[in-house]
Amino acid sequence: MKLLRYGPRGEEKPGVQGPEGEIRDLSSVLRDIDPTALSAERLERLKAMNIESLDRVEGRPRIGAPVAGVGKFICIGLNYADHAAEAGMATPDEPIVFLKATSAINGPYDPIEIPRDSHKTDWEVELGVVIGSRAKYVAEDDAMNHVAGYCVVNDVSEREFQLKRSGQWTKGKSHDTFGPLGPWLVTTDEIENPQSLRLWLEVDGKRYQEGNTATMIFTVRELIAHLSCFMTLEPGDVIATGTPPGVGGGQKPRPVFLRPGQTLRLGVEGLGEQEYVTVGAAEE
Repeated sequence: MKLLRYGPRGEEKPGVQGPEGEIRDLSSVLRDIDPTALSAERLERLKAMNIESLDRVEGRPRIGAPVAGVGKFICIGLNYADHAAEAGMATPDEPIVFLKATSAINGPYDPIEIPRDSHKTDWEVELGVVIGSRAKYVAEDDAMNHVAGYCVVNDVSEREFQLKRSGQWTKGKSHDTFGPLGPWLVTTDEIENPQSLRLWLEVDGKRYQEGNTATMIFTVRELIAHLSCFMTLEPGDVIATGTPPGVGGGQKPRPVFLRPGQTLRLGVEGLGEQEYVTVGAAEE
């Protein structure tokens, strides 16, 4: 099942992709696709519905982030050995964990804003994991039972803010629009193995990233078990699991960074694609 949210920013309605790729309105059965809708029991009831009995959404509405009310946006750094190598950093012995502000969450087709005074805004296509039930001190064998589904994430990053501004990664990761999610929340029954998904990203038609979750250093189940030892994972929390090589900062012979007026396309196998343009931060 592919769940989504559509409509103007701040007024999104819950929806589901129909059998012909159309959007069907879930407003009659769900208030929103939020933490209350992500339990295994609630998702099973949705899967049992006759999707074609729901009202069809006409036209081409804006698509928002597929999950509302995200409590924590947790990111994993350097989780692909070849990405760590291109960044000139050692392969981590345990997951590198940082948080991205939830105010960075953006729709999968909304513009990406280049911050003021930015010279090194970069891209990172990632597999996103959406938590469906509370997880605290969970074992790896039980970890996947706490997953509601998966989505595409772009962990947009300003490298100078991230690495040169007092060592706080969060400052380089949290600008408004730096966390596009979606287009869908794809439930776990549609993804047989999250450790065998192709990821890719293009800028202005040039492919920079091409990878597979099979080469992740720490798997999804390992990440969930690890994180649950340090914080309680709650329904609606999003985990961005790391990016394969090909980021702008790792390009040779010289780095390549984003500027206003460019187009990004990216996707994860089975989870859909994102596409948007970059714009300069507005003067206020």
